[in-house]
Amino acid sequence: MIDDTRITQHFRSDEIGFIEQVQGWIRQANDEYRPILTHFLNPRERLIAETLVNREDDLKHASNGGYLHAEMQRMLIYPAYHEVEVADFELQALQIVYPVKFAEIKHHQILGTLANQGIERNIFGDIVGNDETWQFIVEQKMVEFFDLQIDRIGKIKVHLTPITLAEIIQPQDDWETMTTTVASLRLDTVISTCFNFSRNRIKEHIEAGNVRVNWREMNKPDYELAINDVVSVRGFGRLQVTEVNGLTKKEKIKITVAMIQNKKK
Repeated sequence: MIDDTRITQHFRSDEIGFIEQVQGWIRQANDEYRPILTHFLNPRERLIAETLVNREDDLKHASNGGYLHAEMQRMLIYPAYHEVEVADFELQALQIVYPVKFAEIKHHQILGTLANQGIERNIFGDIVGNDETWQFIVEQKMVEFFDLQIDRIGKIKVHLTPITLAEIIQPQDDWETMTTTVASLRLDTVISTCFNFSRNRIKEHIEAGNVRVNWREMNKPDYELAINDVVSVRGFGRLQVTEVNGLTKKEKIKITVAMIQNKKK
């Protein structure tokens, strides 16, 4: 294995626990000489895992979240001999069946219902849909659990039906790419610049629990963002840091972000 100090220098202190988990997967794949399948990983976690696996001469990696460009994906860490198939990722898509003509379901209601089942966020993948049709991806072994546990979304009576991965709705989110400069990669600074918020307004949102980094509530305005971090601001939209491109002559940091805004501010 690679020297721990060398690895941790490239990542944040709060990522050390995940780094150790990835190292465990790598050891297992090497020792047992077989593919190791992870739970669902967010983009930042996949970047970390890919970086570590790429240092291994005899291992490769592949990821799949059920459809192209899924945000949450399971990763397969495997020996070079293995030929990857979709079945290796053990994914199942479920469609939420409910009285469409008489009820309305929102993304945040589905996420809240799934998260309230007492399981970790990494057990299920993306939630996709449109005004009437909603679907989500889960680990195959958890299908029965979800089927037994979920019979309501909010006050709406529902049931779940399995569908093929080919039937997953392709999200139509209008992501836009922008390049800008920031004084630092602090959470409040990046949000303030990208959403054109005042620092005081951002502080209020963070303190109110309205800001998440990689699907976890973040209450530190000075939290340092990194490549592939996904930031959501409730009611306004999301951004993902896709590139950090060095410094300008005035010592500002050049970054590229993908953004989607929910509505006018």
